[in-house]
Amino acid sequence: MDDECVQPQALRRQPAQRRSARRVERMLDACAELLDEMGYEALSTTRIAERAGVAIGSVYQFFPDKRAITQELTRRNVEEFVRRVDRTFLEEDYHGWWEAVDAIIDIYVDMHRTVAGFRSLRFGDAVDLNLLDSDSDNNMVIAGRLRGLCLKEFGLADGAELDLAVMVAVEAGDAVLKLAFRHDPGGEPELVEAAKELIRSFLARRLRSWSPLEKTR
Repeated sequence: MDDECVQPQALRRQPAQRRSARRVERMLDACAELLDEMGYEALSTTRIAERAGVAIGSVYQFFPDKRAITQELTRRNVEEFVRRVDRTFLEEDYHGWWEAVDAIIDIYVDMHRTVAGFRSLRFGDAVDLNLLDSDSDNNMVIAGRLRGLCLKEFGLADGAELDLAVMVAVEAGDAVLKLAFRHDPGGEPELVEAAKELIRSFLARRLRSWSPLEKTR
């Protein structure tokens, strides 16, 4: 799962020293905590600086505004999501894409429950649908990553059919998972399972060349 469809970082400049890098991470952690506590509208660079324990000048040294900080936090969320998916695929042996779908959703749900700022921001959709790429909305970026995974791990045929199938699966799954967390911080289990069933069922119909239905015949 490469980074080719994600733009360069929102940082004004890369921290040159370990101490500066740790300071930037504290800013991102502070941003994540404040997003969960008060939401994006109430977020400010001043509040981020106070929570991170840094001077406001240190914030502006690396970020022009709160949107840039949020964009960088979104990028960190995506990178962590990708790392977890990659690690899972290295450690587990899946029989097919349908098992991979469940694993990917489980990772998403776990991050929603345990990673500060994730439930407020997810992949940036709560703030800006084009945070990850100015030309593609965030779900399209995620779909591109998952499409690459399908090609690499399961040898699915490349083409417009796969593009459409993955894009619809991501959009539909995202909508149901948002619903699952709308009133339950832990995610309503029935709706999480419904998201899995919806994606598996749709992809099984669209990707008939290798589906759990055909495997059992």
